[in-house]
Amino acid sequence: MEPGGRQQQQQQRRLQGLRREAAEYYRGHRVPQRMEEALNSLFTLRPADLYGELANYFSKFSRAPVICKLVGRKVLDGVGQPTLEVEIYCTVKNYEKRICSTVMSSHSQISENALPDTAEADERERNDSVNTAVEWVNESLNTMLRDLKPTDQCKVDKVLGEYFRKKVEEKKEIQNQEGEETEDTLALTSSTASTTALSGKKKAAKPGKKVAVAERTIPPAEPIESVLCGSLAIGGTSLAIAKAGATISHIPLYLHIALLKHDQDSPKEMTLPLPMVTLLNCEKISPAKLKLVKEVMLIPPVQLSLRQGIERVLVIQKEIMRLLDPPGKVPSPQLADSKKGKAHNRGKKAPPQALKRISHLGCLITGCDNLEQPLLLMQTACNNIGLELGTDMHLAINCAAHEVMDYVKGKYEVLTGTFKNPDEMVDMYVELINKFPFIIALIDPLRKEDRQQWNNLCCALGSKCYLIAEDAAKYISQLKTDENINIPMCSGVVLKYINQTKVSDLIELTGHLDGQRHITMLGSPDGESSDDSLVDLAVGLGARFIKLGGLSRGERVTKYNRLLAIEEELAKNRTLREANLEFIAFAEEPQPEKQLSDVLPPPKQDSLPPHSQPALQVRSLPAQPPENSTLT
Repeated sequence: MEPGGRQQQQQQRRLQGLRREAAEYYRGHRVPQRMEEALNSLFTLRPADLYGELANYFSKFSRAPVICKLVGRKVLDGVGQPTLEVEIYCTVKNYEKRICSTVMSSHSQISENALPDTAEADERERNDSVNTAVEWVNESLNTMLRDLKPTDQCKVDKVLGEYFRKKVEEKKEIQNQEGEETEDTLALTSSTASTTALSGKKKAAKPGKKVAVAERTIPPAEPIESVLCGSLAIGGTSLAIAKAGATISHIPLYLHIALLKHDQDSPKEMTLPLPMVTLLNCEKISPAKLKLVKEVMLIPPVQLSLRQGIERVLVIQKEIMRLLDPPGKVPSPQLADSKKGKAHNRGKKAPPQALKRISHLGCLITGCDNLEQPLLLMQTACNNIGLELGTDMHLAINCAAHEVMDYVKGKYEVLTGTFKNPDEMVDMYVELINKFPFIIALIDPLRKEDRQQWNNLCCALGSKCYLIAEDAAKYISQLKTDENINIPMCSGVVLKYINQTKVSDLIELTGHLDGQRHITMLGSPDGESSDDSLVDLAVGLGARFIKLGGLSRGERVTKYNRLLAIEEELAKNRTLREANLEFIAFAEEPQPEKQLSDVLPPPKQDSLPPHSQPALQVRSLPAQPPENSTLT
């Protein structure tokens, strides 16, 4: 046989072998069978886009997407401060595809009158934290999470928790080494200085000199828990993975969160959280005298749809802005009697004057001279447009009492030069709610350290007003991992998705709060971003309230728009359940404080090591209010 014929035979044998391999490969993956099924089913349908339908049909048999890349970058939040954005890329049908991104809200609070040095130090700390978070995401977390499924939230959060715990241990080791070096330096310095000090005499205090001491002993302020530099990476990545899981599953994020919370059991109905809409941000600088109140908020009645409630709030806001115009343009407002409570304007105080600025909270900044002034303003505005507070709209106040504590006097500075001790604060709130019964929520009426006064306040007002801890619950995301954290007796807590909070932590914690008959409220941090995931978290977790700020800034309004879109979707699917306002009647007798080890499972491997920081404890509430409970 000629050489050319021999080569041709060898080539034919190779082709036949490849054909057999190909046939076995495709049969092993059932391609011929599925192709026949697809062609038979599509022939009767005769779709306009035949190849599109074939692609849809075969996509059902493709592999589940897996994470292939994480991208972290430094961006700006709603107040121009640096924060973290996390992007998720997945391998989908053999191609790298960008799935979603999330922007974290910064943990730093906006201080009104921070000193230049303090502001500069905060700015450096914030920049360092964001830069470190970007580095974590682009390097370590990018490698650790590769090839994991974005729908496996628990596994991803476990990896994130272990990584964060490792970083905490590294930080502790560095601090211990620095502490040892400092001790050695101090020992050397003190031994040198002691020789010089032997010849010196101790200075005695001059007779008659007054020493500044607290007028009344109060529990000292708990030290501020330090935030680990870079912790934004943990929370940002966890939330971004949750959004990616929802996108991959072709469901909205709120439903994805609800399925995670209820072990993939889809709820038949869902309730929207009631919005607390901020209308006034009371500034605490001269000439204003009122220092206690930070925010005055409106809560629409449950009988209204969310859209109707927001529209009503906007009408009230418009009337308030008219009332706050400079004097001489509008006559002094006349107050009418309320059916539930009478509040008369005796003409002693003019309406508070707006400062013509919009707060970072998305509302009007104004100054007031006394505690009743903003309440009377709200009552007047509602009166003028034919609404009654307590029936057509409710009020909530963010007192932010921790910001006005004078630790030298041991009292709260309610007004400029007017101080009240914790017991007097309780009496003041009781009188306030009795006079203005349309106030149904007080946020941070006291410091978290004044536990006995929280107890007294709950016994006196808990059956008609929500008493909510926000600053006391600032690090509530740590409840899952730190047995020493506690909060005072209260109706509920404000949760903020910041720093190292993971989605799994939030799901587990809200489940425990539900079992304890505490209400859950999700709130926006001061440094808010345009990311609207917080709304989906609140809906999916079943929060009672959501606190988003006012209706005058883009990063705030976008969240209200998302809430309206969810309401429309749930109403269309007939899965929207009406919310309710149900108060908790606290027993007067103090209940034994239940340790977190009794209500929470033991810490897992991904938990943080216990801190020396005193923290927040959830007080156990009775399963049902006693019939003969006595209110103070």
